Amino acid sequence: MRWKVERMTESPQHLPIRTLRWLAGLTGLVWLSMIAVDFFIHAGLLAPLYADPSPFLLQPESAFALIPLGYASFSLVALLLVWLTQSLHVLGTKHGFLLGLKVGALVWGAFVLGLASISTASPILLAGWFVGQTLEISIGGAVAAYGLQQGRLKPLALRVALLFVATIVLTILLQSFGFAPPGRVL
Repeated sequence: MRWKVERMTESPQHLPIRTLRWLAGLTGLVWLSMIAVDFFIHAGLLAPLYADPSPFLLQPESAFALIPLGYASFSLVALLLVWLTQSLHVLGTKHGFLLGLKVGALVWGAFVLGLASISTASPILLAGWFVGQTLEISIGGAVAAYGLQQGRLKPLALRVALLFVATIVLTILLQSFGFAPPGRVL
């Protein structure tokens, strides 16, 4: 397995200085991209796993009410990804995706192994979480490294907005055609 992080060819002294405001904007876009992928994965692809009662999971109404807390937690991961891509000088979508893939696989691999050892979560749910969260972090890494490479946030914001709309449409299609149970609001 190759663990080397691909770095930019320029020396760090030639990197543009990023303002705190710019980095916060990039972190916000990384966060939104992860939420978009999360929505598609959990309200679409993994939704059948949440339909049956489980001693491990909250009731759907309680879980729905706590979605903002879960999405708030993504801000910490987004901050981590922006910090890592900037610190390691990772530039470009491909390199950012690969960094996110490594971070996601290691963090979520450890997390699901820990959950498997102390919870009643089903193996299929844990596998779904591992794959889904690793993909979310990979997409977040791609967005972070693309933003650092381009230096401009407006074109990136448009791409993240398109991703967000696309995942909502795909999720609605999955639910409409019966591949995922339709979401219910309280």
